[in-house]
Amino acid sequence: MNKSWPAGIAPFPGTPFARRLIDWQRTHGRHDLPWQTRDAYRVWLSEIMLQQTQVETVIPYYARFLERFPTLESLAAAPVEDVLARWSGLGYYARARNLHKCAQAVMARHGGAFPADPALLAELPGIGRSTAAAISAFSYGTRAAILDGNVKRVFARAFGIDGFPGAKAVENAMWDLAEALLPERDVDIYTQAQMDLGATLCTRGKPRCGQCPLADGCVALRDGRVAELPTPRPKKAVPERNGRFAVIVAGGAVLLERRPPAGIWGGLQSLPELPEDADTAEWVARRFGLTVTRVAPLPGLRHVFTHFVLHLAPERVEVTAGDGVRDADGLDWWPLDALAEAALPTPVRKVLDALPR
Repeated sequence: MNKSWPAGIAPFPGTPFARRLIDWQRTHGRHDLPWQTRDAYRVWLSEIMLQQTQVETVIPYYARFLERFPTLESLAAAPVEDVLARWSGLGYYARARNLHKCAQAVMARHGGAFPADPALLAELPGIGRSTAAAISAFSYGTRAAILDGNVKRVFARAFGIDGFPGAKAVENAMWDLAEALLPERDVDIYTQAQMDLGATLCTRGKPRCGQCPLADGCVALRDGRVAELPTPRPKKAVPERNGRFAVIVAGGAVLLERRPPAGIWGGLQSLPELPEDADTAEWVARRFGLTVTRVAPLPGLRHVFTHFVLHLAPERVEVTAGDGVRDADGLDWWPLDALAEAALPTPVRKVLDALPR
């Protein structure tokens, strides 16, 4: 079959690129991951969890999530608060909200079965072009190209592609290459091979080029540019923000407030955020109708998000037990020994875990 190669890109020499990866995957790739199945629900769940998160981190969350939501139907029927609670700690919480929306959409639009067509999958909440192709390839053997971070790194090095892969022109060229490289058969094995190669050999730091099936034709290795490629994201100043948070405690419980659906930690339970210049005791008394008995600063915490850094300044606020806000909308008293079930952002959980019981 004649293939059209992107401008400036030559086919891989000798044994075709895809065949090298398929043969390598069968012998050296990962074959014991818990989501390696034809069950589209489990494949989809893993693909969403693995977005911007490493396999080792995902595996225990994946197992716990399936314990609570063993089927698409159970996930779609659950309150979003339950979904966020099981997701707590994985970060990028928009994924969890979209996961819930997607489950409901598949039930409503597709009779509870994920479609095989990547174009239809890509119309669902939280599923982009590459994720749709991966779900379809793994679940149905569809011939569709992926282009995640691992694949971009492999392509940049193997073919000597300059430019930040997130730039539109570079990404478009890589998509053309991904389509041109697709084999006619064993697309599911090839797809897993690309992921595994980038995750285990062609890593960001300390790649193991001596074990790579592409080593004899890799442009970056040939030209001594492995450390340079892929071209890093252009540097720009990372904004820093400060946030004051009230750790309001009474009778072995802490007051949690559900965040708005959009924005930072959307839909999660968190600590009430204090205005920058507020007097803590006055603000807590006025807003929640609580009697404050003591205020004390707690150790600060620095948390890095994708686009900014947040400096958390928590303050312990002791109040009289039993009064005020128990039944107020969006506010809940949580026993300190039951916080494992709360849908908390990671930095808030760290603050609360450090509280003396």
